[in-house]
Amino acid sequence: MGCCSSASSAAQSSKREWKPLEDRSCTDIPWLLLFILFCIGMGFICGFSVATGAAARLVSGYDSFGNVCGQKNAESELFPLSGMDHTHRKYVFFLDPCNLDLINRKIKSIALCVAACPTQELKTISDVQKFAEINGSALCTYNLKPSEYASPAVIGLCPRLPVPASAPIPFFHRCAPVNISCYAKFAEALITFVSDNSVLHRLISGVMTSKEIILGLCLLSLVLSMSLMVIIRYISRVLVWILTFLLILGSLGGTGLLWWLYAKQRKSPKETITSEQPQIAEANLRALLIYAISATVFTVILFLVMLVMRKRVALTIALFHVAGKVFIHLPLLVFQPFWTFFALVLFWVYWIMTLLFLGTAGTAVENERGLAEFTVSGPLQYMWWYHVVGLIWISEFILACQQMTVAGAVVTYYFTRDKRNLPFTPILASINRLIRYHLGTVAKGSFIITLVKIPRMILMYIHSQLKGKENACARCVLKSCICCLWCLEKCLNYLNQNAYTATAINSTNFCTSAKDAFVILVENALRVAAINTVGDFMLFLGKVLIVCGTGLTGVMLLNYQQDYTVWVLPLIIVCLFAFLVAHCFLSIYEMVVDVLFLCFAIDTKYNDGSPGREFYMDKVLMEFVENSRKAMKEAGKGGVADARELKPMLRRR
Repeated sequence: MGCCSSASSAAQSSKREWKPLEDRSCTDIPWLLLFILFCIGMGFICGFSVATGAAARLVSGYDSFGNVCGQKNAESELFPLSGMDHTHRKYVFFLDPCNLDLINRKIKSIALCVAACPTQELKTISDVQKFAEINGSALCTYNLKPSEYASPAVIGLCPRLPVPASAPIPFFHRCAPVNISCYAKFAEALITFVSDNSVLHRLISGVMTSKEIILGLCLLSLVLSMSLMVIIRYISRVLVWILTFLLILGSLGGTGLLWWLYAKQRKSPKETITSEQPQIAEANLRALLIYAISATVFTVILFLVMLVMRKRVALTIALFHVAGKVFIHLPLLVFQPFWTFFALVLFWVYWIMTLLFLGTAGTAVENERGLAEFTVSGPLQYMWWYHVVGLIWISEFILACQQMTVAGAVVTYYFTRDKRNLPFTPILASINRLIRYHLGTVAKGSFIITLVKIPRMILMYIHSQLKGKENACARCVLKSCICCLWCLEKCLNYLNQNAYTATAINSTNFCTSAKDAFVILVENALRVAAINTVGDFMLFLGKVLIVCGTGLTGVMLLNYQQDYTVWVLPLIIVCLFAFLVAHCFLSIYEMVVDVLFLCFAIDTKYNDGSPGREFYMDKVLMEFVENSRKAMKEAGKGGVADARELKPMLRRR
């Protein structure tokens, strides 16, 4: 697949003439064309929904008789109240906005187009009449006059009393209750683990009370992640020891603080428990005990793991040092998560908007309640399946583009002997090569991940639907299949990332690159295991450090906040966000280390450091190799085995 294959022609004559990155060729052109056609199909779905009026119905809203608010409408034979002129009625009002259908995710209420939303609560039918007369906005069905609102025959045709105060949703012209407490039942139905509904209300109130603290802690996690990336650039030699020391100090300090707070609140209940909040104080005391026990168990396990892995820290130091130099020469790598996240958000916004368009597309039909409902019939009703596949494939494509961009930039850095001759912006140069030559390879790799994700998501959906209904054997089979597909997805993700690196070096198509990457990973299995074990562990320590720092700060702030409620949900939100931010930033560092290893493997095979065959690699990395060989010789193992671990990716012909 692809254009001419000339990326490795220079290596056919001799090892000395092998020069990566000098020859470029297009790869996997058919897959690029397939991806373009698929994107055109996604655009067709969006265009179809807009052309059928779904965009207007979504933005302007429509009533229960098929009329779009804010415009003149055509009459329909199915609905006698259709074909009305709603030019001055621009807002959708629901007679019973709190009557939610949890199964179908809809509001089970008659919807009307009104001129204005009731900004104050209307307690009686007389208030509804006055609102209609003063504002010219009838809140009962169109065939009723304000003077008829008090008639007993209009039950179900007027809003349920009291009518809550509401305000229009920006850009979508729906009257939504200002006080969203009527949706509490919906939230309680989603959270099945809460046996006491008052707990849910306290959790939500805790989040609302602490929203400023939550926002500040989220910003703190972002600052800590950026600071850690800067530290990696300049003090990579001592970073491992710093992380280890800080983690030990943080785990011990955090555990001790939690036990101290628990003991303090337990011994002096009168100071912390008021007569108005006994349940809140008891819940916080119980939460502190759980946090303290969990922190203690975590600290013990962490110490045991660090004790076992202490002898492999030297390898991680060498890798971190070289990767730190990469970030010094390629500072834009630090911002890669921002660009990727921005691209994903743009696509997700487009995807959600199109999905909402699809939900209001089609023609008006009469539902079981005799009201208008828009549905798509025929083969077009399955468009949302295509749309879901597009969500997975294009999201994976964007992530794969990030991996290919990082791989191309690091490969350029590694195989440039004189770093002063690097391109002005290696990241932009890598993006240029990606767009010109390797979009097909990225499309193929992301499609393979999609093929594994979709069956796993289907099985997860089936498992959730059959929860409590299937027998033990079926449940075990489903969970086993989901677990196997998850493991396969992780393995393919790792192989794809290395395949992109091989493509960046050799300019070969995806299958060839994946084969080359797989061979070199298998032949260097011991060294790969060491890098992934120790390197990933140290990066995990960095993530834990950021989460612990953010969580510890949150505990301190919530403890000294006078009007706090339950701590559980605010801390969970903050810690999850902190881990997500840390993962986004440190995953870039992990990619750099993996790319450096593949480059190192090729460099070691085709060069030996002699005149005319100088190494491309950094001196620090070679010092580590020499030191490790000496250590192996002293241990009686010899250095031959270690030297044989490093095999070429480039195939001999």
